[in-house]
Amino acid sequence: MITGTGITKTFKQRGNVLKGREVQALRGVDFSIEKGGAASFIGESGCGKTTLGRIIAGLETWDGGEITIDGVPLSTLKNKARQPYFRKIQMIHQDPYSALNPTRTIAQTLQAPLEVRAKQTGRSKAWMSERADEVLTMVGLDPRSVLGRYPHQLSGGMRQRVVIARALTVDPEMLVADEATSMIDVSLRLGILALLKDLRERLGVSVLFITHDVATARYIGDDGSLYVIYRGQVIEHGQVDTIIADPVHPYTQSLLSAIPVLHGLEQPGEQPVVPTEGLDESQADAGCLFARRCPFHTGKCTSERPLLQVTGDMPQEHACFYPERRSVVARPLSGV
Repeated sequence: MITGTGITKTFKQRGNVLKGREVQALRGVDFSIEKGGAASFIGESGCGKTTLGRIIAGLETWDGGEITIDGVPLSTLKNKARQPYFRKIQMIHQDPYSALNPTRTIAQTLQAPLEVRAKQTGRSKAWMSERADEVLTMVGLDPRSVLGRYPHQLSGGMRQRVVIARALTVDPEMLVADEATSMIDVSLRLGILALLKDLRERLGVSVLFITHDVATARYIGDDGSLYVIYRGQVIEHGQVDTIIADPVHPYTQSLLSAIPVLHGLEQPGEQPVVPTEGLDESQADAGCLFARRCPFHTGKCTSERPLLQVTGDMPQEHACFYPERRSVVARPLSGV
């Protein structure tokens, strides 16, 4: 189990124009991911979801707060002592075209992590070969036709499957998929999503899915949890189907309102929520971070910051002073 409490992260801008300016990527984020469970971080570009995923995978440091893996608080450990814990978490990057070394065959790509694993467990070279075949088969690839090839000889979907196979070589307990389907053809995306779902069910591996697409978050695990992130803060959190069916925060509602409608099959939601202005992160806000763009904000929203909490009969947590269920999701046309 992995938990985060009050995770913060600030970046300093580089370059002559913005040098020295600080950007708050994360503002006290809490999260919890059960062993074998599914969780999704969603939000628009720049909201901090990828930074949070990289922190969880050990690829980025954090400034404040605590990350706990299997009951061990990592802030109490030195960097080298943290490595065995982060090795349990493997990241699947967004771009399968840049994630693989173009000068190495697929066999060579898998060999490097397998050599590390073999030394740790005292396994032989024969085991390494068998394991390479095994992980490729797990992700739906034929080892005999793939191992000798270079990345440019594979399609985008096949490359992403190789990236997933490479992650599986070290027997991870969690896969962090950062927009894992956004760089491949639409026709191949469902296959990758089905693969991640199958690996979760078959191997018991946890899946953390980072996306801006609510539909894919639901596909990975409708029994999982959903964290809606805005400007580095979780503004709504709960069970996936609950938030999709009954969002209560205006920002979540605006995300769902933006989902395209299939004309002739669906009708738009009855109460769409549209932000009143574009995102301007240069403005410091003392109150709710979404207040300037929220069509329902009041003076309280601009002066006080709401806390993430459960109120009334709403099962999900939300950071809004005036939460309200609104019908924003597209519905099937009657008779269809």
